[in-house]
Amino acid sequence: MKQALHNYKEKIKGNKWAPAFNAIHTFLYTPNEVTQKGTHVKAVDDLKRTMNTVILSLVPCLLFGIFNAGYQHYSAINGFPESFSLFEHFINWENFVLGITTVLPLLIVSYGVGLAVEFVFAVIKGHEVEEGYLVTGMLVPLIVPIDTPLWMLAIAVIFGVVIGKEVFGGTGMNILNPALTIRAFLFFAYPTWMSGDKVWVHDAVNGVTKANSTDAISGETVLGYLAQNRTEEYAYSLSDMFYGFIPGSVGETSAFLILLGGLFLIFAKIGSWRIMLSGVLGALAMGLIFNAVVDFGWIGSYSKFYSLMAFDYWKHLIVGGLAFGIVFMATDPVTAAQTNRGKWIYGFLIGFISVMIRVFNPGYPEGVFLAILLMNVFAPTIDHYVVQANVKRRMKRASLAQANSNFNTQNA
Repeated sequence: MKQALHNYKEKIKGNKWAPAFNAIHTFLYTPNEVTQKGTHVKAVDDLKRTMNTVILSLVPCLLFGIFNAGYQHYSAINGFPESFSLFEHFINWENFVLGITTVLPLLIVSYGVGLAVEFVFAVIKGHEVEEGYLVTGMLVPLIVPIDTPLWMLAIAVIFGVVIGKEVFGGTGMNILNPALTIRAFLFFAYPTWMSGDKVWVHDAVNGVTKANSTDAISGETVLGYLAQNRTEEYAYSLSDMFYGFIPGSVGETSAFLILLGGLFLIFAKIGSWRIMLSGVLGALAMGLIFNAVVDFGWIGSYSKFYSLMAFDYWKHLIVGGLAFGIVFMATDPVTAAQTNRGKWIYGFLIGFISVMIRVFNPGYPEGVFLAILLMNVFAPTIDHYVVQANVKRRMKRASLAQANSNFNTQNA
């Protein structure tokens, strides 16, 4: 089989469909090409292996999201358990079946449509299929609500891949994170499906609450309650928020698993710890400022911003998509800042602006994807000024050295 594929590859070389076949061939087997001239460095790391490492770091969030989809649905119908048992109420067959039947279609559509677009552009351009969408295809289903219509997701994926990446030249050339471009398209094109209190729990619009009440299931998130100044209505404990037993996008709820994924990426030297740490510091700084505004009495409880401003500054990191965005989105090596100092500035502003948008936009109390897209645009500018500042320092140092040399020569 392997030899037959190698032979067929040689036979269709130069054919316009060769890139599509080569993509499947190299996915299944190691290419048999041998370099004939020039110096080449052979290493275990390549683009595919890097992408696979990122995907591995996302798998725990995906599996947790599958079980959490079922847990949130059945808990909303039957009432949340008074004494929570991980294996009895969370990791069980019912939750898994409901989760897999709702999350798996999102994953299939994301990969199917996105890779189809990649194949089309590879054939048109006559280039090999790029591996950049491997991670994007995994990220997309993790950052959308559980009941996002599949046709809607397909349209958004086409838009995100074409406008967010291919028009710039493909993998490595895009200035915007493709997954966040897809998320932004969904939010602005179909806002009622991306926010509110009925999109985070499966079948919340049609479901009923405990005892067959006529009230629809409430799937409001912590940030949603805070945005409406309904702080007394959510009963999620600190452990619920940290471990992720709360409503939200499929893969964004568990700060614990996101933390593990971030540590894995840092250990693998794929994710930038500077961006992650500075993003956390930026979010904490903005949260502290808002807490200080409340503590000094500069804003009253009558304000629509009060609950979000009074929300403990450090809790911003364990609710919503902030942690997920900082770890898996902001660290995209293509769209992030490239200089070390630029990474500190870039990450800090992402965290800072994310919390600011959360507080000042009650209609959509989650700003991390907007903050990251904004900083994607400014990342080259940040790097430019960092490099220019470094050049000026070196020139000044060289001028001083030359002046000292001339002075010593004259006094000799």
